[in-house]
Amino acid sequence: MKNLILTTAALALSAGMAMADTIRLGTEGAYAPWNFVNDAGEIDGFERELGDELCKRANLDCEWVKNDWDSIIPNLVSGNYDAIIAGMSITDEREEVIDFTNNYTPPDPSAYIATSDGVDLASGVIAAQTGTIQAGYVADSGATLVEFASPEETIAAVRNGEADAVLADKSFLLPFTEDSSGLIFVGEEVPLGGGVGVGVRESDGELKEKFNTAIQSMKDDGSLNELITKWEVSSTF
Repeated sequence: MKNLILTTAALALSAGMAMADTIRLGTEGAYAPWNFVNDAGEIDGFERELGDELCKRANLDCEWVKNDWDSIIPNLVSGNYDAIIAGMSITDEREEVIDFTNNYTPPDPSAYIATSDGVDLASGVIAAQTGTIQAGYVADSGATLVEFASPEETIAAVRNGEADAVLADKSFLLPFTEDSSGLIFVGEEVPLGGGVGVGVRESDGELKEKFNTAIQSMKDDGSLNELITKWEVSSTF
């Protein structure tokens, strides 16, 4: 899903998880339906419900930490929290810096939305969130990439004419095509990433295996597919 560009300094950071009583889960809180802040000011969405259930099954006491996307991996590595549950696709680049559990969703297709058909997706101006696999795809495609810090800003760029289209996860874009604002899906869907997993520090193998066991148990009993269907974040397993 998202592909963070990391600085050399961030790559050098290392912090093993102290097996404390509370495991801190980092998320963006700005990427509905995966994760968002609700009217009560609390982290909500598919990954809040999933993360709470994983912690329950793993016998972990967990708390949530909201963190901006562009620093979410460096702050994991430096020890500000113990795991990332933030719609983060498993990619080779990220696995050079952190480790991942097994995926808890299959790859979610990326899609384009625009204000009208006929947009030149091959050489036009395409918006994407900074540090995402969609941004990397656009940069390599021959189109002109314009990057924004938040996903909402990419939508605004199309509405105000700064960009011809947005490329993002289809599950994130879908509500914007249903709100009578005139945005529509255009072009073909783009398969990107290897599914979404929990990100952990490379030194935290024990925590990774606890989450892997919990994820597998949810796959085995069908509860993971139920959550995926409830929140409409991807295809089911």
